[in-house]
Amino acid sequence: MSADLKVNKAADNAAKTERLRAGFIQRDLIGFAVIVIVAALGYVLFPDNLALLTRILAIALLVLSLDLVTGYCGVATLGQAALYGSGAYAAGILSAHYGVTDPLVMTLGGILAGAVAGLLCSIVMLRAHGLPQLVLSIALVYLFHEFANKASSWTGGSDGLSGITLDPLFGIFEFDLFGHTAYFFGVALLLLTFILLRALVRSPFGMLCRGIKEDPVRVRALGASPHRALVKMYVISGAVAGAGGALSAVSTQVVALDSLSFTQSAEALVMLVLGGTGSLFGGLLGTVIFMLFEDFVSAANPFHWLTMVGALLIAVVLFAPKGLYGTMESAYARIRKRHDGEARE
Repeated sequence: MSADLKVNKAADNAAKTERLRAGFIQRDLIGFAVIVIVAALGYVLFPDNLALLTRILAIALLVLSLDLVTGYCGVATLGQAALYGSGAYAAGILSAHYGVTDPLVMTLGGILAGAVAGLLCSIVMLRAHGLPQLVLSIALVYLFHEFANKASSWTGGSDGLSGITLDPLFGIFEFDLFGHTAYFFGVALLLLTFILLRALVRSPFGMLCRGIKEDPVRVRALGASPHRALVKMYVISGAVAGAGGALSAVSTQVVALDSLSFTQSAEALVMLVLGGTGSLFGGLLGTVIFMLFEDFVSAANPFHWLTMVGALLIAVVLFAPKGLYGTMESAYARIRKRHDGEARE
């Protein structure tokens, strides 16, 4: 009898695992479809403002990279722009100083530079925790900013890095002034990154990082190395942020010193909190809403737009502490649970 119970229990667990896997795949497909639909609507509704939409795509990659270390690993940082700016300058320098004009090679250079910057930052930041860690991240972004400013012969300093030229993508699609090619290139880059990151956060490594955020002592007691895992995640985060920086350099063909600013890091954190931490969907939602709202209110009221942005953030923190996506997800879970309970009755 006990053997039959064990067999039934194993079958139930296998069925539950299969349902969870099917649910994850369904959510991923829905998320992928939503990104494609929103990108298509943006192209149709704002054909004359593709530069803004491409910038949103680049910043979305920055916010996703921040979510990896803050939302999934619990690392406090206000220096993510150091990784984003490293990718932007690497892509720009390859073109302006070394004559590399292939946008794919420039993007790869930005990804590698972001990963290296992530490794360097992790070596410094992971030596502390909590507020000291936050202070170290601020110090690092200022150091990166000042280094880029002083190395003006390479970066252009406060004037920015110009002279970036691009070949047609795949030798066919020209980077025109209207930004059509840059926009579709950015959408493809974001979709590819999103798919890879969804697989990453559900992998054993991703679950390990979540465990480190919840209880690093227990993870260490189980024989895993939290420090090593966090360094790996920081390198991956740097690669994603570097991809966003490279996209910015490719789409605008100029790299400004602001890409390494503390303000860029702070705004990325605001977007992540707005959408919801620990969820890639939340990072994307927060980026789109914040940047579109900022663009709209700054055009409508150039003198008081910051007040309206601040009011929006206060409202979200007070009434949706899990972020917009996190709050919607919790509400949907409660409704579904209530519906399942009624169905059983």
